[in-house]
Amino acid sequence: MELQEKISVPIFTDVDKEVFLRDIYPQRRPAVLRGVDLGPCLKKWTTEYLCEKGGDKKVQIHVSTVPQMDFLHKNFAYKTLPFREFVKRASEKTHSDFFLCEDESYYLRSLGEDVRKEPADLSKQFPDLAADFHIPEFFGPDQFFSSVFRISSCDLQLWTHYDVMDNLLAQVTGTKRVVLYSPQDALHLYLSGDKSEVLDIDSPDLKRFPEFVKARRFECVLEPGDLLFIPALWFHNTLALQSGVGVNVFWRHLPTDSYDKKDPYGNKDPVAATRALQALERALHTLDELPADYRDFYGRRMIQRIQKRTYCDSQSRNITEEQDSERTPACSQFTKPG
Repeated sequence: MELQEKISVPIFTDVDKEVFLRDIYPQRRPAVLRGVDLGPCLKKWTTEYLCEKGGDKKVQIHVSTVPQMDFLHKNFAYKTLPFREFVKRASEKTHSDFFLCEDESYYLRSLGEDVRKEPADLSKQFPDLAADFHIPEFFGPDQFFSSVFRISSCDLQLWTHYDVMDNLLAQVTGTKRVVLYSPQDALHLYLSGDKSEVLDIDSPDLKRFPEFVKARRFECVLEPGDLLFIPALWFHNTLALQSGVGVNVFWRHLPTDSYDKKDPYGNKDPVAATRALQALERALHTLDELPADYRDFYGRRMIQRIQKRTYCDSQSRNITEEQDSERTPACSQFTKPG
Protein backbone atom coordinates (compact mmCIF):
# COMPACT_ATOMS: atom_id res chain seq x y z
CA MET A 1 0.00 0.00 0.00
CA GLU A 2 1.20 3.48 -0.83
CA LEU A 3 1.89 5.23 2.46
CA GLN A 4 0.74 8.66 3.55
CA GLU A 5 3.30 11.32 4.31
CA LYS A 6 3.86 11.18 8.09
CA ILE A 7 4.87 14.18 10.14
CA SER A 8 5.69 14.14 13.86
CA VAL A 9 3.82 16.66 15.96
CA PRO A 10 6.43 18.92 17.61
CA ILE A 11 6.92 18.74 21.38
CA PHE A 12 7.36 21.91 23.43
CA THR A 13 8.50 22.13 27.05
CA ASP A 14 8.47 24.99 29.57
CA VAL A 15 5.32 26.41 28.03
CA ASP A 16 3.42 29.14 29.85
CA LYS A 17 0.65 31.40 28.55
CA GLU A 18 3.11 33.90 27.04
CA VAL A 19 5.04 31.21 25.16
CA PHE A 20 1.86 29.52 24.00
CA LEU A 21 0.34 32.72 22.62
CA ARG A 22 3.59 33.92 21.06
CA ASP A 23 5.23 30.80 19.60
CA ILE A 24 2.57 28.08 19.27
CA TYR A 25 -0.96 29.43 18.97
CA PRO A 26 -0.37 31.70 15.92
CA GLN A 27 0.95 28.77 13.85
CA ARG A 28 -2.49 27.04 13.85
CA ARG A 29 -0.84 23.63 13.91
CA PRO A 30 -0.97 20.83 16.50
CA ALA A 31 1.63 20.86 19.26
CA VAL A 32 2.38 18.64 22.26
CA LEU A 33 2.98 20.67 25.42
CA ARG A 34 5.00 18.78 28.00
CA GLY A 35 5.50 19.76 31.63
CA VAL A 36 2.47 22.03 32.04
CA ASP A 37 1.08 21.84 35.59
CA LEU A 38 -2.15 19.83 35.43
CA GLY A 39 -2.48 19.49 39.19
CA PRO A 40 -2.52 16.50 41.58
CA CYS A 41 -4.66 14.43 39.16
CA LEU A 42 -1.47 12.94 37.67
CA LYS A 43 -0.75 11.13 40.93
CA LYS A 44 -4.23 10.82 42.38
CA TRP A 45 -6.34 9.47 39.53
CA THR A 46 -5.77 5.77 40.06
CA THR A 47 -8.55 3.27 39.37
CA GLU A 48 -9.21 2.96 43.11
CA TYR A 49 -9.35 6.72 43.66
CA LEU A 50 -11.69 7.29 40.72
CA CYS A 51 -14.02 4.53 41.93
CA GLU A 52 -14.09 6.07 45.40
CA LYS A 53 -14.76 9.63 44.19
CA GLY A 54 -17.20 8.74 41.43
CA GLY A 55 -19.14 6.27 43.55
CA ASP A 56 -22.51 5.10 42.28
CA LYS A 57 -23.19 8.12 40.07
CA LYS A 58 -24.84 6.81 36.89
CA VAL A 59 -22.97 7.47 33.64
CA GLN A 60 -23.96 6.83 30.04
CA ILE A 61 -21.23 5.05 28.10
CA HIS A 62 -20.48 3.60 24.66
CA VAL A 63 -20.07 -0.19 24.57
CA SER A 64 -18.81 -2.05 21.49
CA THR A 65 -17.88 -5.61 20.60
CA VAL A 66 -14.91 -4.22 18.63
CA PRO A 67 -12.37 -1.61 19.78
CA GLN A 68 -12.76 0.51 16.63
CA MET A 69 -15.86 2.62 17.27
CA ASP A 70 -17.67 4.07 14.27
CA PHE A 71 -20.09 6.93 14.91
CA LEU A 72 -21.37 7.01 11.32
CA HIS A 73 -22.65 3.43 11.41
CA LYS A 74 -23.22 3.26 15.18
CA ASN A 75 -21.39 -0.03 15.81
CA PHE A 76 -21.81 0.50 19.56
CA ALA A 77 -24.62 0.59 22.10
CA TYR A 78 -25.37 3.23 24.71
CA LYS A 79 -25.50 1.71 28.19
CA THR A 80 -25.65 3.02 31.75
CA LEU A 81 -23.48 1.92 34.65
CA PRO A 82 -22.54 3.19 38.12
CA PHE A 83 -19.33 5.15 37.69
CA ARG A 84 -17.28 2.84 39.94
CA GLU A 85 -18.38 -0.23 37.94
CA PHE A 86 -17.61 1.49 34.64
CA VAL A 87 -14.08 2.48 35.77
CA LYS A 88 -13.43 -1.09 36.91
CA ARG A 89 -14.56 -2.56 33.59
CA ALA A 90 -12.69 0.00 31.49
CA SER A 91 -9.45 -1.00 33.22
CA GLU A 92 -9.95 -4.71 32.38
CA LYS A 93 -9.05 -6.64 29.23
CA THR A 94 -11.76 -9.26 29.76
CA HIS A 95 -14.89 -8.94 31.87
CA SER A 96 -16.78 -11.28 34.15
CA ASP A 97 -19.74 -8.89 33.93
CA PHE A 98 -20.55 -7.53 30.49
CA PHE A 99 -23.33 -6.35 28.14
CA LEU A 100 -22.34 -7.77 24.74
CA CYS A 101 -19.25 -9.96 25.08
CA GLU A 102 -16.46 -10.61 27.56
CA ASP A 103 -13.88 -8.52 25.68
CA GLU A 104 -16.15 -5.57 24.88
CA SER A 105 -14.72 -2.03 24.81
CA TYR A 106 -15.91 0.94 26.86
CA TYR A 107 -15.84 4.69 26.33
CA LEU A 108 -17.12 7.57 28.44
CA ARG A 109 -17.53 11.10 27.15
CA SER A 110 -19.01 13.22 29.92
CA LEU A 111 -22.17 15.19 29.14
CA GLY A 112 -23.84 18.28 30.56
CA GLU A 113 -26.66 17.97 33.07
CA ASP A 114 -29.13 18.78 30.28
CA VAL A 115 -27.47 17.05 27.34
CA ARG A 116 -29.49 19.09 24.80
CA LYS A 117 -28.56 22.48 26.24
CA GLU A 118 -25.52 22.38 28.53
CA PRO A 119 -21.90 21.63 27.57
CA ALA A 120 -19.91 19.22 29.71
CA ASP A 121 -18.18 20.80 32.69
CA LEU A 122 -15.89 18.76 34.91
CA SER A 123 -16.63 21.00 37.89
CA LYS A 124 -20.37 20.25 37.60
CA GLN A 125 -20.45 16.57 36.60
CA PHE A 126 -17.51 15.45 38.76
CA PRO A 127 -16.92 18.18 41.39
CA ASP A 128 -14.90 15.83 43.64
CA LEU A 129 -12.44 15.28 40.78
CA ALA A 130 -12.41 18.81 39.35
CA ALA A 131 -10.25 20.19 42.16
CA ASP A 132 -7.50 17.73 41.16
CA PHE A 133 -7.29 19.03 37.57
CA HIS A 134 -5.85 22.45 36.79
CA ILE A 135 -7.16 23.90 33.53
CA PRO A 136 -4.26 25.67 31.77
CA GLU A 137 -4.93 29.42 31.71
CA PHE A 138 -4.04 29.89 28.04
CA PHE A 139 -7.28 31.72 27.21
CA GLY A 140 -9.65 34.17 28.90
CA PRO A 141 -12.24 32.81 31.36
CA ASP A 142 -15.03 34.29 29.22
CA GLN A 143 -13.85 32.11 26.31
CA PHE A 144 -14.25 28.82 28.20
CA PHE A 145 -16.79 26.49 26.59
CA SER A 146 -16.45 23.00 28.09
CA SER A 147 -14.25 20.55 29.95
CA VAL A 148 -14.97 17.00 28.80
CA PHE A 149 -13.98 14.07 31.02
CA ARG A 150 -13.04 10.94 29.04
CA ILE A 151 -12.17 7.36 29.99
CA SER A 152 -11.53 4.56 27.50
CA SER A 153 -10.58 0.91 27.42
CA CYS A 154 -7.19 -0.18 26.15
CA ASP A 155 -7.05 -0.36 22.30
CA LEU A 156 -10.18 1.77 21.91
CA GLN A 157 -10.03 3.82 18.71
CA LEU A 158 -12.38 6.72 18.00
CA TRP A 159 -13.53 7.93 14.60
CA THR A 160 -11.76 10.73 12.73
CA HIS A 161 -13.58 14.05 13.08
CA TYR A 162 -13.04 17.79 13.48
CA ASP A 163 -14.27 20.32 16.04
CA VAL A 164 -15.05 23.97 15.38
CA MET A 165 -13.38 25.23 18.55
CA ASP A 166 -9.75 25.16 19.64
CA ASN A 167 -9.04 22.63 22.36
CA LEU A 168 -6.41 21.16 24.61
CA LEU A 169 -6.45 17.40 25.12
CA ALA A 170 -4.89 16.58 28.49
CA GLN A 171 -3.69 13.01 28.94
CA VAL A 172 -3.85 12.31 32.67
CA THR A 173 -3.31 8.52 32.88
CA GLY A 174 -2.36 5.93 30.29
CA THR A 175 -0.89 6.60 26.85
CA LYS A 176 -2.69 7.52 23.66
CA ARG A 177 -1.75 7.76 19.98
CA VAL A 178 -3.29 10.70 18.17
CA VAL A 179 -3.31 11.02 14.38
CA LEU A 180 -4.27 14.40 12.89
CA TYR A 181 -5.01 15.72 9.41
CA SER A 182 -4.89 19.32 8.25
CA PRO A 183 -8.10 21.14 7.24
CA GLN A 184 -6.39 21.64 3.86
CA ASP A 185 -6.59 17.87 3.32
CA ALA A 186 -10.34 17.70 3.93
CA LEU A 187 -11.05 16.71 0.32
CA HIS A 188 -8.97 13.54 0.79
CA LEU A 189 -10.83 12.36 3.91
CA TYR A 190 -14.24 11.40 2.45
CA LEU A 191 -16.32 13.47 4.83
CA SER A 192 -19.81 12.81 6.04
CA GLY A 193 -20.62 15.91 8.06
CA ASP A 194 -17.80 16.47 10.54
CA LYS A 195 -16.59 12.84 10.35
CA SER A 196 -14.43 10.84 7.94
CA GLU A 197 -15.85 7.71 6.35
CA VAL A 198 -12.37 6.13 6.48
CA LEU A 199 -12.67 4.13 9.70
CA ASP A 200 -9.41 2.17 9.50
CA ILE A 201 -6.77 4.84 8.98
CA ASP A 202 -3.90 2.35 9.36
CA SER A 203 -5.13 -0.11 6.69
CA PRO A 204 -7.62 1.86 4.62
CA ASP A 205 -9.62 0.34 1.77
CA LEU A 206 -7.97 2.20 -1.10
CA LYS A 207 -10.46 0.88 -3.63
CA ARG A 208 -13.18 2.78 -1.78
CA PHE A 209 -10.96 5.66 -0.63
CA PRO A 210 -8.18 6.11 -3.22
CA GLU A 211 -7.62 9.80 -2.39
CA PHE A 212 -6.94 9.05 1.28
CA VAL A 213 -3.23 8.42 0.68
CA LYS A 214 -2.81 12.06 -0.35
CA ALA A 215 -3.65 13.31 3.15
CA ARG A 216 -0.60 14.19 5.25
CA ARG A 217 -0.64 12.33 8.55
CA PHE A 218 0.49 14.18 11.68
CA GLU A 219 1.10 11.84 14.61
CA CYS A 220 2.11 11.84 18.27
CA VAL A 221 1.92 9.63 21.37
CA LEU A 222 0.69 11.34 24.52
CA GLU A 223 2.21 10.33 27.85
CA PRO A 224 0.62 11.09 31.24
CA GLY A 225 0.87 14.83 31.82
CA ASP A 226 1.02 15.78 28.13
CA LEU A 227 -1.25 18.38 26.56
CA LEU A 228 -2.07 18.32 22.86
CA PHE A 229 -3.16 21.58 21.28
CA ILE A 230 -5.68 20.75 18.54
CA PRO A 231 -6.59 23.84 16.52
CA ALA A 232 -10.16 24.12 15.28
CA LEU A 233 -10.93 22.22 12.05
CA TRP A 234 -7.97 19.86 12.43
CA PHE A 235 -9.17 16.27 12.06
CA HIS A 236 -8.09 13.88 14.80
CA ASN A 237 -8.28 10.15 15.49
CA THR A 238 -7.33 8.69 18.89
CA LEU A 239 -6.14 5.21 19.85
CA ALA A 240 -5.77 4.28 23.53
CA LEU A 241 -2.50 2.35 23.86
CA GLN A 242 -3.46 1.78 27.50
CA SER A 243 -6.68 2.24 29.42
CA GLY A 244 -6.61 5.88 30.44
CA VAL A 245 -8.23 9.09 31.52
CA GLY A 246 -8.17 12.42 29.70
CA VAL A 247 -9.81 15.83 29.78
CA ASN A 248 -10.59 17.98 26.74
CA VAL A 249 -10.84 21.73 27.32
CA PHE A 250 -12.60 23.66 24.55
CA TRP A 251 -12.73 27.42 24.22
CA ARG A 252 -14.32 29.95 21.86
CA HIS A 253 -11.55 31.55 19.82
CA LEU A 254 -13.99 33.26 17.42
CA PRO A 255 -16.50 35.93 18.52
CA THR A 256 -19.24 34.33 20.61
CA ASP A 257 -21.99 35.01 18.06
CA SER A 258 -20.05 33.01 15.46
CA TYR A 259 -21.19 29.78 17.12
CA ASP A 260 -24.54 28.02 17.15
CA LYS A 261 -26.13 28.81 20.53
CA LYS A 262 -27.92 25.42 20.53
CA ASP A 263 -24.73 23.38 20.35
CA PRO A 264 -23.75 21.77 23.68
CA TYR A 265 -21.06 19.61 22.03
CA GLY A 266 -19.19 22.40 20.25
CA ASN A 267 -19.12 20.55 16.92
CA LYS A 268 -21.73 22.37 14.82
CA ASP A 269 -20.30 24.46 12.02
CA PRO A 270 -20.11 28.23 12.64
CA VAL A 271 -23.32 30.08 11.83
CA ALA A 272 -21.85 31.79 8.75
CA ALA A 273 -20.50 28.48 7.42
CA THR A 274 -23.89 26.83 7.87
CA ARG A 275 -25.57 29.64 5.96
CA ALA A 276 -23.01 29.37 3.16
CA LEU A 277 -23.48 25.59 2.85
CA GLN A 278 -27.24 26.03 2.75
CA ALA A 279 -26.87 28.68 0.03
CA LEU A 280 -24.67 26.28 -1.94
CA GLU A 281 -27.34 23.59 -1.76
CA ARG A 282 -29.90 26.06 -3.09
CA ALA A 283 -27.54 27.05 -5.91
CA LEU A 284 -27.02 23.42 -6.88
CA HIS A 285 -30.77 22.83 -6.94
CA THR A 286 -31.09 25.85 -9.24
CA LEU A 287 -28.50 24.37 -11.60
CA ASP A 288 -30.69 21.26 -11.84
CA GLU A 289 -33.05 23.33 -13.98
CA LEU A 290 -30.43 23.34 -16.77
CA PRO A 291 -29.40 20.59 -19.22
CA ALA A 292 -26.46 18.41 -18.18
CA ASP A 293 -23.85 20.19 -20.30
CA TYR A 294 -24.92 23.57 -18.87
CA ARG A 295 -24.81 22.19 -15.30
CA ASP A 296 -21.29 20.96 -15.98
CA PHE A 297 -20.17 24.30 -17.41
CA TYR A 298 -21.64 26.53 -14.70
CA GLY A 299 -20.68 24.07 -11.98
CA ARG A 300 -17.06 24.38 -13.06
CA ARG A 301 -17.35 28.16 -13.03
CA MET A 302 -18.70 28.00 -9.47
CA ILE A 303 -15.80 25.79 -8.40
CA GLN A 304 -13.34 28.25 -9.96
CA ARG A 305 -14.88 31.18 -8.09
CA ILE A 306 -14.80 29.27 -4.79
CA GLN A 307 -11.15 28.40 -5.33
CA LYS A 308 -10.22 32.01 -6.03
CA ARG A 309 -12.10 33.30 -2.99
CA THR A 310 -11.30 30.67 -0.37
CA TYR A 311 -8.61 28.11 -1.20
CA CYS A 312 -5.11 28.29 0.18
CA ASP A 313 -3.39 27.26 -3.04
CA SER A 314 -0.37 24.97 -3.16
CA GLN A 315 2.04 27.88 -3.56
CA SER A 316 0.88 29.64 -0.38
CA ARG A 317 0.86 26.27 1.42
CA ASN A 318 4.49 25.67 0.44
CA ILE A 319 5.43 29.18 1.58
CA THR A 320 3.75 28.54 4.94
CA GLU A 321 5.67 25.28 5.38
CA GLU A 322 8.95 26.99 4.50
CA GLN A 323 8.20 29.73 7.02
CA ASP A 324 7.42 27.10 9.65
CA SER A 325 10.75 25.38 9.06
CA GLU A 326 12.57 28.72 9.26
CA ARG A 327 10.86 29.47 12.59
CA THR A 328 11.87 26.16 14.17
CA PRO A 329 15.33 27.27 15.44
CA ALA A 330 13.73 30.20 17.26
CA CYS A 331 11.60 27.73 19.23
CA SER A 332 14.36 25.17 19.78
CA GLN A 333 14.75 26.09 23.43
CA PHE A 334 11.23 24.73 24.00
CA THR A 335 11.31 21.85 21.51
CA LYS A 336 12.46 18.25 21.73
CA PRO A 337 12.41 15.83 18.79
CA GLY A 338 8.99 14.21 18.42
